[in-house]
Amino acid sequence: MKRIIKKFVASSVTGIANVLIKTRLGRYAIDQLLDFAMCSHQIVRHGEAELRFVVPNSLNAFRAQTFSSKEPETLEWIDRIPKGSVIWDIGANVGLYSLYAAKSRDCKVFAFEPSVFNLELLARNIHLNKLVEKVVIIPLPLTNSLKISTLNMASTDLGGALSTFGEDYGWDGKKLTPIFEYQVVGFSGDDAARFLGLPQPDYIKIDVDGIEHMVLMGIKNLLERVRGVLVEVNDDFDEQAEQCNKILQEAGLIMQEKRHSEMFASLDSFGAGKIWNQIWIKK
Repeated sequence: MKRIIKKFVASSVTGIANVLIKTRLGRYAIDQLLDFAMCSHQIVRHGEAELRFVVPNSLNAFRAQTFSSKEPETLEWIDRIPKGSVIWDIGANVGLYSLYAAKSRDCKVFAFEPSVFNLELLARNIHLNKLVEKVVIIPLPLTNSLKISTLNMASTDLGGALSTFGEDYGWDGKKLTPIFEYQVVGFSGDDAARFLGLPQPDYIKIDVDGIEHMVLMGIKNLLERVRGVLVEVNDDFDEQAEQCNKILQEAGLIMQEKRHSEMFASLDSFGAGKIWNQIWIKK
């Protein structure tokens, strides 16, 4: 029933928009609605930090509402990071954790996010929280080498996820059927540090929905001097899990813990129950 209602609402809105867009007044009304949506924001408080996030749709409202409960282990990991550290947030999405690290720990954050559908929200969130001097956007994907390839996207929602660069599989290692795609330049993290002059990160967070192991292959030099890594790993995706474990161990890191919230555990029937945030520290 819920799906039928959503389909009816979507169809109705599309019909109204098709009528409005044919007139100057109608186009003005649509412009005002879009501006209103992109200016709408929600305040989030966690610990002593207060953040504001743009919420143009239900997905971003959900991200804001579940800020403290979706990945509490990630927030706790950030809380343990020494103030003033340099963090690379690889797969930053709309910047939930980039902004929290910058605001609560006074960190310098380099936010890697290639999705054109997320970049505007990421930029708006940085501006809204007055963190322009603390968070730097790198609008390109990281992988294991410098190359031109395709960003395959399973969603075009603002704030969406489930995209993959240069590969045809997603977060579960299974074939991804993209609904939107475009070519972009990708490079390794070691390339990024060398070519762009980015500082050595003290801590690295990686959440890219499937190619985490390839990102790790591309930051082997950086891993030699990193203090800690948080990486999302799917235990059912054997290649990803085995490669992540091997690379991080060879870099002299040990797994301190792996956790996920009850929200992920409740999605076990979809395979998400085997997705963990692994926290690695230097020996």
